[in-house]
Amino acid sequence: MIRVFLADDDALVRGGLRALLGAERDIVVVGEAANGTQAVHGVRESRPDVVLMDVRMPGHDGVRATREITSWPQPRPRVLVLTTFDLDEIVDDAIAAGADGFLLKRATPEQVVEGIRTVAGGDALVAPSVTRRLLETLAARRGTGDRDAARAARLTEREADVLRALAEGLSNVEIARSMHVSPETVKTHIKHILGKLQVRDRTQAVVWAYRTGFTDRR
Repeated sequence: MIRVFLADDDALVRGGLRALLGAERDIVVVGEAANGTQAVHGVRESRPDVVLMDVRMPGHDGVRATREITSWPQPRPRVLVLTTFDLDEIVDDAIAAGADGFLLKRATPEQVVEGIRTVAGGDALVAPSVTRRLLETLAARRGTGDRDAARAARLTEREADVLRALAEGLSNVEIARSMHVSPETVKTHIKHILGKLQVRDRTQAVVWAYRTGFTDRR
């Protein structure tokens, strides 16, 4: 069972999510909160696998709560941020705080359920349909420095291909299938990519790829 915690200041949203997830055989809601402070305390007590975290909540907001939860030692809960595209700067902060993925509040029920499973399985939710505008915004307002160029130069050709596939929103299994290698090999490539780019996780690797224009280079 995938244990999920709901953090949103809108009781109707929480109720809708609880009803949606309650119909899934492999997902159970173990707690909920109306603000970031309650979320941190509730998550610490219930130890869910995934936290559905609203960005804007009164007081201790979702970014601060995300930063605190992602600072916990592994294995820690995965944080899936609920966002809208008019919150680009705040979501940028959520990325820096270590969020593992993003969902639009207007996502379909199927997308919400699949997003939870994706994040719970260890993949980042960086599908272009969810995050492309955010990532393109990052790319538009930041450039490539000498340090970024040096990091990109460290990547092998295969690692560069894997990074571009991550930026396209492909999962490990999909990347493995397209490259005719095993998922374990893909995981090894990703580990090397994170080390060479000096980023924390695959979500930040994708953001780096868009921010530096790496996705446009072949």
